Amino acid sequence: MRREGSALQGAGTVMMKELADNLSSTRMRLLEALIFISGAGAVYATIGEVRDAIGEDPFVFLRIFTTAKEPLPSFVAFLGFLIPIVAIALGFDGVNSEFNRRTMSRVLAQPIYRDALLFGKFMAGLMTLGVMLAALWIFVIGLGILLLGLPPSTEEVVRGFAFLLSALAYGGVWLAMALLFSVVFRSAATAALASLAVWLLFAFFWNMLVTLLTPVIAPPDPYDVQSLLYTVEVGQGLSRLSPNTLFAETTLAFLNFSRITLYSHDSRFKYISM
Repeated sequence: MRREGSALQGAGTVMMKELADNLSSTRMRLLEALIFISGAGAVYATIGEVRDAIGEDPFVFLRIFTTAKEPLPSFVAFLGFLIPIVAIALGFDGVNSEFNRRTMSRVLAQPIYRDALLFGKFMAGLMTLGVMLAALWIFVIGLGILLLGLPPSTEEVVRGFAFLLSALAYGGVWLAMALLFSVVFRSAATAALASLAVWLLFAFFWNMLVTLLTPVIAPPDPYDVQSLLYTVEVGQGLSRLSPNTLFAETTLAFLNFSRITLYSHDSRFKYISM
């Protein structure tokens, strides 16, 4: 009896092919240049303030990531803005482009399942994003060592690496969403616009919607402490439906732990809010 292959058979082949295409494409090179220039500008602008904190803060190296200097935002804020754009650029035409080029039938004629095709494309995009973020992370660490004149401690490296993994997971959410729209919409332009619309909703309008919806879902009683706490919890729950909010809170936990607060109305949260 012939054994049927796994549902993910061929995913590795698809992943390696898509990864090679992603890393060699002009679109990705332009996005990589944009991210590196933006990150280097943000880091270089904050080095002066970070250098002044040497000897006062035991985790001064982490401040390179979170310190902002007008008119530039912090390095983390740059990433929160650019990672979704890169992830959407990697995934918005991942599937519908195969239909538009009339290559999907030839791909699926091979011993490759649809699940393997989608999983391979997702992993290729995630690996491309991971390579880009890892290179940027090493670049920032090296730039900090060069300009500050001291190496990071072991705990700072571990926390920075944990932040890198959280940034990759954050990008993976937007990549998966872009691939979903690439399956739903035959037009690549429509998939890109739908993906950007969802990103704009969470990036700029979600907090306003949470402010409007929270008192409707959980009306606060100013004379009941439990009612007020419940209203706050509902507001936090709604706010955490946004990937931007979760990424900002994760960043606070890893990079700004000495002053951690997870309330969205706190000024320190807005300081690195996406």
